[in-house]
Amino acid sequence: MNHQALSSFIWSVADLLRGDYKQSEYGRVILPFTVLRRLDCVLEATKSAVLAEFEAKTKAGLNPEPFLLRKAGQSFFNTSPLDLGKLLGDQDHIRQNLYAYIQGFSPAARDIFERFDFHTQIERLAKADLLYRVTEKFAKVDLHPSRVDNAAMGAVFEELIRKFAEISNETAGEHFTPREVIRLMVNLLFIEDDDVLTPGNAVVRTIYDPTAGTGGMLSVAGEYLLEHNPQARLTMFGQELNDESYAICKADMLIKGQDVANIVAGNTLSDDGHAQRRFDYMLSNPPFGVEWKKVEKAVRDEHEKKGFDGRFGPGLPRVSDGSMLFLLHLVSKMRPASEGGSRFGIVLNGSPLFTGGAGSGESEIRRYVLENDLVEAIVGLPTDMFYNTGIATYVWILSNRKPADRKGQVQLIDASGFWQKIRKSLGSKRKEMSDEHIATVTRLFGDFTEAELVTALDADGKALGEPQLVTGTDDDPLPPEGGRLKRVPISRIFNNRDFGYTTITVERPLRDEQGQPVLGTKGKQKGKPQPDSALRDTENVPLTEDIGAYFQREVLPHAPDAWIDDEKRKVGYEVPFNRHFYVFEPPRSLHAIDEELKAVSARIVAMLGELAE
Repeated sequence: MNHQALSSFIWSVADLLRGDYKQSEYGRVILPFTVLRRLDCVLEATKSAVLAEFEAKTKAGLNPEPFLLRKAGQSFFNTSPLDLGKLLGDQDHIRQNLYAYIQGFSPAARDIFERFDFHTQIERLAKADLLYRVTEKFAKVDLHPSRVDNAAMGAVFEELIRKFAEISNETAGEHFTPREVIRLMVNLLFIEDDDVLTPGNAVVRTIYDPTAGTGGMLSVAGEYLLEHNPQARLTMFGQELNDESYAICKADMLIKGQDVANIVAGNTLSDDGHAQRRFDYMLSNPPFGVEWKKVEKAVRDEHEKKGFDGRFGPGLPRVSDGSMLFLLHLVSKMRPASEGGSRFGIVLNGSPLFTGGAGSGESEIRRYVLENDLVEAIVGLPTDMFYNTGIATYVWILSNRKPADRKGQVQLIDASGFWQKIRKSLGSKRKEMSDEHIATVTRLFGDFTEAELVTALDADGKALGEPQLVTGTDDDPLPPEGGRLKRVPISRIFNNRDFGYTTITVERPLRDEQGQPVLGTKGKQKGKPQPDSALRDTENVPLTEDIGAYFQREVLPHAPDAWIDDEKRKVGYEVPFNRHFYVFEPPRSLHAIDEELKAVSARIVAMLGELAE
């Protein structure tokens, strides 16, 4: 089934639903029915053999399930003598027969329809006298594997998910990550792994998404690998909290021939569905700025009782935003470097880059991933890229198998200017990254190079042509005669320690009425100046600087009586992303502004003079 045929079919079903269903509700009927028809077609060839085996093994008092799976040749089966075609033969009892047919599926497949809440839709369609007509529509669609293979069917299902996500903008962000963002993440995930991408290498790898949604990230990763190396096999794992999204993801995996037992329902933070497992690759787009109060007890218990033996040893972020908990969860799922290691990509908002001072949960998490040399790169994305938020977002790439030239370093790539407008806004999404933009970011990451966008300006400061991307290995362009070159950094490389600092507490003496320092009278403080809490201050000293030299240079010239309280020192980490890409533009001279004002004033006077005539 090609996309054109798919679209015309979808809207022929939608025509039946119009009036009884809102547009945003069409997916609740069409998605489960599409899954049902696909499973119906896949099992048709082995139907009679499965029914015969079921009867024989049941009579023998044996558990028929393993025998039926073998007969069906699939990861699911159905023991009902009915199928969609036979359902049409009894119009008066189609509702009861459809229930019986769904009950005949093996538990993993039946769970999909339960999560879709298909029972409610069957009742609603029956009440509107639409159940038979909708079933008839789907029974006539040929989704047999001989006509539509798993890859094509996966593409069809992806298209359906995309269409209904676009129709229902208010929930699209919960279920749907823009495909160009996923493609960029997948590119960055695989680019350094030649053994996986080399055609002919029959490698097997695992990929995991703890916030799987509808399975888009897993699907795009699978497509990418299939495109570059058809012999490679990617086994997919995931977990999803939302029932409808979970049902869609599980159905998509079933359609593509994946083991649906690898897709688990539930809250990843409080109930890890893949405990003890480790993965080669991981992808995640956790919810932004969503509090984790509901799972706070479980998370704190794990943090306090298990420490670094659990997932949240380094620290806990504030309860108002749990996205960094997913970062720690993914770190805990990395294979040891001795077993090949792992790489993962996660989408986060700006908050995890800098929120929280030294000693806070957020800073301790940053400290852990940077001091353990896990961060390969952070890519700043354009704003207005996601369906439910217009805020700035960042892709973090982490790995415990960094190539030698990356060790001890982090690459920051500012791709915030790499976008084009989309034809029609979808919720908050107004921009997209083109294939060319994705290729540029991928190349900068793959080459591990610094880069600038260089624009030639004439003497008046006007741009001459398009900006040119200049990397560390390119020759510098020559400035135009009388003009200059404007340089905007796009990719920068830093040492891990560049993001660290020590917060020192600077004390000044408490003074009596005569202005003399008050001295301690007991214990260790005897004879020592006592600090004045009102004058207490803190300074952040970069880890790359000597604290004593910094204190001598920055503090003592202004407060000669100050000292450092060494017991209050704390190490912190932050990534001031925007500061590293800020380019100072000197303001125009006062003379130029004055001349322009005079010219404007003269024009206004002339216009007023013309009106007076």
